[in-house]
Amino acid sequence: MARVFITGSAEGLGRATADTLLHEGHEVIVHTRSIERLAAVKDLVDRGASAVVGDLAEVEQTRDVAVQVNRLGSTDVVIHNAGVYSGAQVLPVNVVAPYLLTALIRRPRRLIYLSSGMHHGGRDTLARLDWTDTRSTGSYSDSKLFVTALALAVAGLWPDVHSNAVDPGWVPTRMGGPGAPDDLRLGHLTQEWLATSDEPAALTSGGYWHHQQRREPHTAARDVTFQAGLLDALADYTATTLK
Repeated sequence: MARVFITGSAEGLGRATADTLLHEGHEVIVHTRSIERLAAVKDLVDRGASAVVGDLAEVEQTRDVAVQVNRLGSTDVVIHNAGVYSGAQVLPVNVVAPYLLTALIRRPRRLIYLSSGMHHGGRDTLARLDWTDTRSTGSYSDSKLFVTALALAVAGLWPDVHSNAVDPGWVPTRMGGPGAPDDLRLGHLTQEWLATSDEPAALTSGGYWHHQQRREPHTAARDVTFQAGLLDALADYTATTLK
């Protein structure tokens, strides 16, 4: 059985993933952005999950989330699920937090980053971006291109870790809306499979997945020059290097 940390576990795909993995007997660490939100995961904690708290829009709170996770012991899998769709928090939550948690959490065997089919519309430029939550300089599509590039960069940096990005589809969560056309179960199946399966396909790295099938991402996501520029920009902003 695996120990799995899932960011953004209070609702949506993160909560659904935590619920399934607990049901399958895995050890799960859930995450909420505030103490008040812990009530939303009480039933998961009652079933054996551990919980950590911190607002991923804030760098120092994100650092503390990493401290809390490491205090609980080594993790086998980290699923970077938390995300926001619009506003000034898009880059901090969708990109900075996954980068910082990747750098600070004791290295797991598997890393999974939530992307989106909308990343294909992202801009492959890092110019004039504000990584803080004070003003909006990047779109949701931009952020998902960046996090996909991060996942593939980590696959190259850490050959002993299976690092992949997942497009869960447009599913009926709070973010996706009740009219979303894709299957909610399929929206979290791939993450669970990559996190726990010993099938050869699930043990590959550097993939961009949709419904357990590898797809080709935006060309910039595989561009090592773009990846290096992204890692440098995030290292400069956070004063933390991914090694």
